[in-house]
Amino acid sequence: MIATSAASLDPAAPAVRPRIGRVAAIVNPLAHGVGPADAEALAAIVAGFGLPLDLAAPLPHDLDAAIETALAGSPDFLVVLAGDGTAREAARLCGPDGPLLAILPGGTLNVLSHALYGVRPWRETLQTLLEAGVERPLSGGAVAGRPFYAAAILGSPALWAPVREAVRAMALGKAWRLGRSALSRAFAGHLRFESDQQPRCKTTGLGLICPAVSRVFQDHQPALEAALLDQRDIAEVLRLGLHHLLGDWRADPKVLTAPCRQGRAWARRRIPAILDGESFLLERSVAIEFKPKACRVLVPPPAAPSDAP
Repeated sequence: MIATSAASLDPAAPAVRPRIGRVAAIVNPLAHGVGPADAEALAAIVAGFGLPLDLAAPLPHDLDAAIETALAGSPDFLVVLAGDGTAREAARLCGPDGPLLAILPGGTLNVLSHALYGVRPWRETLQTLLEAGVERPLSGGAVAGRPFYAAAILGSPALWAPVREAVRAMALGKAWRLGRSALSRAFAGHLRFESDQQPRCKTTGLGLICPAVSRVFQDHQPALEAALLDQRDIAEVLRLGLHHLLGDWRADPKVLTAPCRQGRAWARRRIPAILDGESFLLERSVAIEFKPKACRVLVPPPAAPSDAP
């Protein structure tokens, strides 16, 4: 079993090296970044540490059930090698009191995995975690009760997610139709937003970024980074993209960011949203909440301070 304490869930507490007795792993064999031999390679790495392993490599429609089955076995450590959607579901099911979690990059974007471990090969990351990983609480957020751990997008920018998926599936005709529909609706609807740190305002899009991913907020700052993305025409969208390419989209004059612990967004129609890469169509009014301790993750040990100038 893992030896932990309440102090180990405090971001300000010293890093705690847990004892891991049992490992469970979920591998999506059809994920974009997973190869046919990756499940076997993962099992070999865990076996090298003499740890028992329950490994499942289900088809995509069985992934959620496989995670629930793995957690029913009460593992100390759950390893997920899959896309962002599966990582999100694993974090939700683990929760703040469940087993430690490692989210390895197996999808297309791998936003949360890269935020936790950097852009590294998953084999190297898993080896490091099993050798010297330490426990850390991962904060997150929720929109209309649906959790996310990297970022959420609400409003018209979320309309482009189905276009991206169609292009990735090489369904170019479908992508063209969805793109025309998204473009026609991109500037028509508006979203109202208010929070504990932001008075009521109107915008075309709202981004909610968790501390682990935000370049501005860090884990010690207990809030989401709320970004108002109020682009009203194609020229302003292109300018936002240019700022992103040049270094930071926050420099765009039509972007405003503020911390958010509690908030609300509403619109005249149901709100399109993307939560950690998954698309949703939410109700017309949704509550937004910051979750300071959403789940427990295993991360590499902190780097030792350098004496070099």
